[in-house]
Amino acid sequence: MPARRYAVVLPAYLAVLLALDTQVSFRGQLALGVLTFAVLAAALRPLPPLVRAQAVGVVLFATVGEVTGSLVWGVYHYRLHNLPLFIPPAHGLVYLSGLALSRTLPARIVVWAAAIGAAAWGIAGVTVLPRLDVAGAFGVPLLLLFLWRSRSRATYAGVFLVVGSLELYGTSIGTWRWARDLPGLGIPDGNPPSGVASGYVWFDVMALLVAPWLVYAAGGTLKPKRWIRSSGDLLSSIRRREPIGTMSASGASSRASVT
Repeated sequence: MPARRYAVVLPAYLAVLLALDTQVSFRGQLALGVLTFAVLAAALRPLPPLVRAQAVGVVLFATVGEVTGSLVWGVYHYRLHNLPLFIPPAHGLVYLSGLALSRTLPARIVVWAAAIGAAAWGIAGVTVLPRLDVAGAFGVPLLLLFLWRSRSRATYAGVFLVVGSLELYGTSIGTWRWARDLPGLGIPDGNPPSGVASGYVWFDVMALLVAPWLVYAAGGTLKPKRWIRSSGDLLSSIRRREPIGTMSASGASSRASVT
């Protein structure tokens, strides 16, 4: 499936998923969770092992973040004050959506759109928005640093655009809500905070780091140390506008094609 279809179909599914969650009970959430795991499995099937490992890594790290941020710390709460079963696989779909977006549009446009959007949102959160967002503003410089310095900046930018859109949408329809102040710290926080995608960048960073090792542990032929040493040369030699199924660990693509 071409990247542009992933960039459209997966965010559309996530939008419908969040809307359905507002209408169902706990059992309905379980059903949505099973369905979303199936959708993620179907989306991963045509992709190469390394991209699958990236998405799985995002799911794992994001789930830890969800448990910590929502259930333990209470920075935000879902509608039923639980961790819906569909949330972990949805993180994988978000990553694939952002990755696809970064492959569909010119990298410079995606990066600049994310940088300008994040900076404007952060400034608005401490100036003109009705709810003060100091905590969110702290995260924006981190995101801008990644967008400036990282070789995977286009991927992070694509993920930011998807995450930011879903955060605005999800909070507006009541799927989840962020606390007005960070529990235990008293720092004002937005709903959603402007820097929320900065935390998501850490999920992506960790997933990109561990993906080669996951492939290697699963019996693949990829040598993690060799990939790390040669990633710079690989990135500089890759063409961008190819199917998402050919994407490499950094969000770039290789020569193989996917039908």
